[in-house]
Amino acid sequence: MDFQWDAEQRAFRDTVRRFLAENLPANWESLAHGPGSASQSAFSKTFCRALAKAGLLVPHWPRRWGGRDADAWTSFILAEEMWMAGEPRGGQYMNVNWIGPTLMRYGTEAQQNRYIPPIARGETIWCQGFSEPEAGSDLASLRTRAERDGNGYRINGQKIWTSYASHADTCFLLARTGIGKAGMSVFLVPMETRGITVRQIPSVIGEGDIHEVFFDDVFVPADALLGAEGQAWEIARHALSLERVGIPRFALAARILRRAVAALKSAGRYAHGAIEQSARALAACEAARLYSYQIVDQRRHGTPTGPEASAARYATVMAERLVGEFVVEHCPEALAGGDPLLLAHHQRAIVAGIASGAAEIQLNLIATELLRLPREPR
Repeated sequence: MDFQWDAEQRAFRDTVRRFLAENLPANWESLAHGPGSASQSAFSKTFCRALAKAGLLVPHWPRRWGGRDADAWTSFILAEEMWMAGEPRGGQYMNVNWIGPTLMRYGTEAQQNRYIPPIARGETIWCQGFSEPEAGSDLASLRTRAERDGNGYRINGQKIWTSYASHADTCFLLARTGIGKAGMSVFLVPMETRGITVRQIPSVIGEGDIHEVFFDDVFVPADALLGAEGQAWEIARHALSLERVGIPRFALAARILRRAVAALKSAGRYAHGAIEQSARALAACEAARLYSYQIVDQRRHGTPTGPEASAARYATVMAERLVGEFVVEHCPEALAGGDPLLLAHHQRAIVAGIASGAAEIQLNLIATELLRLPREPR
């Protein structure tokens, strides 16, 4: 098997790298330190507009929606380079990876015309209204309700751990319209709608990254419903399969590991314990990369993605954890302000096992759907 990139793929990667070199400011590493901050979100809009004008924001999208019909490998090369640089697209990586494609699959023509062009131009930020205080990775337990009211719905409930909510223009919201998995629906809700309150949750991972969102008698018209009533489980599974492999965190983790090792070597501190631990971390990064490439290859050939996406996701979580543990043990000075990029990665690694579905849930999916182990009786 040939694991090398072809000439066209190498040329595309070089193009992305040149764009980054020309468009990231000198203080970018300090900006990357706050992935959900107001300054980083403002920068991401400027950056993504430029990325769109260069044809590098959504090249894998259909030409109809501002792309150029590039394949899944092009999308993943772009994502790798963005994450290796510290993800300057900010919250817009969600737009590119799964919100736009999900709207293309399930949205009405009016919804597509309203929401997809601003995404393709790099002008808008979305947030994901999934998790709740009593329904984290167990989405079937969500309690936020959307009840029919004339020509629309009244939404009441609460979401939590919502990234980018204070900067988002629209929320991709899951709400209950019935009972059980078949009683959940998806709504596209403008964040300026009356009755929505956003509160930032202070945390060690930086200003502005996670929030509580309250919906108090929020009215949305019937055309805010994405797909059909009760179709949320199907839509969410499709969206999450795109999200879990569309975030190549291992690319940044591998760069951070190389940077930490170089610093240790320069200081004469790269001894036996560090060598062994860094080798394990590097092996984990490579494993995550190859797991992810398997999924990308499936997409390239039109093969439906199944529970393998959970395996790739968990491998990426482990890679980030091992790199984070290496930095904490051998380069603690970096986390005290000595290296803003290493600190930014450490903050991201803290939430790696929670974002896009908790690592423990991924293990459950791997066991029951990939390995097909029997569930324990209740």
